[in-house]
Amino acid sequence: MRLGLNLGYWTGANDATNLPLAALAEDLGYAAVWVSEAYGSDAVTVLSYIAARTSRIDVGTAVLQIPARTPATTAMTAATLDTLSGGRLRLGLGVSGPQVSEGWHGVRFGSPLGRTREYVGLVRKALRREPLEQRGKHFTLPLPDGPGKALTLTVRPPRERIPVYLAALGPKNLELAGEIADGWLPVFFTPEHAGRQLDSLRTGLTRAGRTLDGFDIAPTVPLVTGDDWRACARRVRGYAALYLGGMGGRDDNHYTLLAERMGFGEGARAVQERFLKGDYPGAMAAVPLEFLDAVALLGPRERIAERVAAFAEAGVTTLNVLPVGPGLPAPDRAAGALRTAVEAAELAGVLA
Repeated sequence: MRLGLNLGYWTGANDATNLPLAALAEDLGYAAVWVSEAYGSDAVTVLSYIAARTSRIDVGTAVLQIPARTPATTAMTAATLDTLSGGRLRLGLGVSGPQVSEGWHGVRFGSPLGRTREYVGLVRKALRREPLEQRGKHFTLPLPDGPGKALTLTVRPPRERIPVYLAALGPKNLELAGEIADGWLPVFFTPEHAGRQLDSLRTGLTRAGRTLDGFDIAPTVPLVTGDDWRACARRVRGYAALYLGGMGGRDDNHYTLLAERMGFGEGARAVQERFLKGDYPGAMAAVPLEFLDAVALLGPRERIAERVAAFAEAGVTTLNVLPVGPGLPAPDRAAGALRTAVEAAELAGVLA
């Protein structure tokens, strides 16, 4: 297993002052640094900055929003960033959620599976430098009865195949990730509840004539270090409450549905109910402690080492740590957490 760093997206105290953490992660031997986007900072600009100030560590999008860009734009962006970084891009993609897709980008959220399949196919086609043409249900290129022509990407990336990752939560999305992607970017992944998810991945991989060998399972896991793991867990409550309560409506929050499948349904619904009423402190307080312990790395090095070993045993191949707190912790505190994660992984004996 390798370690990765997820810097998340800029919010609160998380801003450009934390970007030097990417260089530290490279020095510590981390395999990748990831950047997210929602409706604030975009991932590509931040990764360009990071790529210019590092030389070995991979740079990954976790994730680029599919409704935000045409497939051709994503292919252009991926080819450019992969070229400028010397072949270090990991291209993570996701459909986002209905609130962001329709409210921010003005793109209908319907048929996420079909749109993702066609989208990834077109991105790969463009990156292979084939004429971009398709008559699909969701994408038609060139447009019929007009002056458009099937064009070919003029940039030649340094690699024939840029690895594509999908953010997936539900069983069908996981099957699709196994079928068409090179890796999976889960959130709220736990070793104890990974069995069904991996079964869905294997179904998709089998459909494509592949196995889990060479497929990168790369969850993002909140990280808070300290002597008292329960005190550390308090710093993850805001992160968890945002996802369980605010990433979707009452009936279409896929993170809440995931928590239900994990056995935390009653607690997740309590979080959601308070969050949707605007009671954010109440939502944070309602997150079950057991849920936080399951989805995060909390406490001293030895305790974290036990959990890291469990993640590796469950099949995780890139464990992406996310230092969390009220925003991202101060850079010096986050740097200490990154070092502790390496020490824990070494203690667990799982580093590749």
